[in-house]
Amino acid sequence: MRIRCSAFIPAMICAVALSSAAFAQANQAGASKGAKAAPGPAPARDISGVWAGPVQARMNTTPPMTELGQKLFAANSALGGVSQSRIDIVAAGVSNDPAEKCDPSGIPLAVVWNLRGMQFIQAPTKMVQLYQYQKTWREIWTDGRALPKNAGSDDVNAPDPRYYGYSVGHWEDDHTFVVDTVGMDDRTWVDHVGHPHSTELKVQEKYTRSDHDNMQNVVTFDDPKIYTKPYVATTVLWQWNPKQEFEEQLCIPSDAEAYLDTIANPAAAKKK
Repeated sequence: MRIRCSAFIPAMICAVALSSAAFAQANQAGASKGAKAAPGPAPARDISGVWAGPVQARMNTTPPMTELGQKLFAANSALGGVSQSRIDIVAAGVSNDPAEKCDPSGIPLAVVWNLRGMQFIQAPTKMVQLYQYQKTWREIWTDGRALPKNAGSDDVNAPDPRYYGYSVGHWEDDHTFVVDTVGMDDRTWVDHVGHPHSTELKVQEKYTRSDHDNMQNVVTFDDPKIYTKPYVATTVLWQWNPKQEFEEQLCIPSDAEAYLDTIANPAAAKKK
């Protein structure tokens, strides 16, 4: 089955379609193959391979925001998303969601949204993380280097902020890999409903592989300029992908532009 989804199409439509298709395919596979064997043990200090995740993580409630955080959040109008009780969809023509023009997801959005597939590749001095969505990647250094302390600041010679930030990682134990990231571009959001962040945001991801087929990632945010306290944003559950390959999942800027020009923007103008 082939289902094409673009970022400027309301996110929930794609989520329902893909989830339904995946559920049907899983049921068919289960019926034909019988009960699934129990997964083997997790290998020590190894999370390499292709992993399948949910379309989106279920986000925890954000803590109270600072005055600046409230101001920035009020200015954001997301394309759409799902809370625990309702669906919110905003017309593309009136949204300022970076996704509608295929802007990079960046960190931290890439670790909580559009999670259908990702891969870790382990090298002697770094872990490389590949994302199925937009075919992007980032380096997580494991060679003992320190994170930059002033990325994105006005300090002389301060490194520029990046969409995917600056990341280092280490093994907490044989089955838990911890990633710390700083210096993220503040044009990105921390979730799909438009919560903002500053360049002072610190993100920690804690990947724990419980057995060969299952891994969880606990994601924590700390941004004192925007939120009144650090908080655990979500826990993402990942499953080993037996095929060990990605599908192609792209947001195509020319398609997005055509949709906005011919459908979304004219429709928004009529409502004014």
